[in-house]
Amino acid sequence: MAKQKKRTKPAGLPKPKKRIVAKKVNPIPENMRGATPYLYVRNAVAAIDFYKRAFGAKELSRMEAPPGMIGHAELKVGTALFMLSDEYEQMGLKSPQSYGGSPVSISLYVKNVDTFVEQAAAAGATILRPVADQFYGDRSGKLEDPFGHTWMIATHRENVSPKEMKKRAAALFTAQQT
Repeated sequence: MAKQKKRTKPAGLPKPKKRIVAKKVNPIPENMRGATPYLYVRNAVAAIDFYKRAFGAKELSRMEAPPGMIGHAELKVGTALFMLSDEYEQMGLKSPQSYGGSPVSISLYVKNVDTFVEQAAAAGATILRPVADQFYGDRSGKLEDPFGHTWMIATHRENVSPKEMKKRAAALFTAQQT
């Protein structure tokens, strides 16, 4: 048998490029499960600082936009992700302050609602409804941040059956009417 010659590439030709196979793209990113609030605020830099101090938020990303504004930021409180940017009225992105308030409230469960709300109030949030035990098994309160967004902050403390919840709700609403 004749020996085969080893093939060599002609001098001066580039090496063939390796084929890059793209990973399959998940149409729903892992950290974007369910609905994700996107808040428009006046002075996003100050809002990010507030959410860090008041809620213990972690800043995941920030994209600055000229002049000195935030075009997009992502923050996380516990496992809850939310996004925010400065308001851009020319693009129809208005903060609650532009509307005179917000009809939307953001619900957030935390380990200790009392401590959380106290910390938020100390950082500048306004308590709209003090923390109290609720008929449906949560201990919750409502606050408004300095940027006009309202937050329902809760700790789940009791599993209440639908039958018991209906009974408690009826008692509460009857008591409120008298």
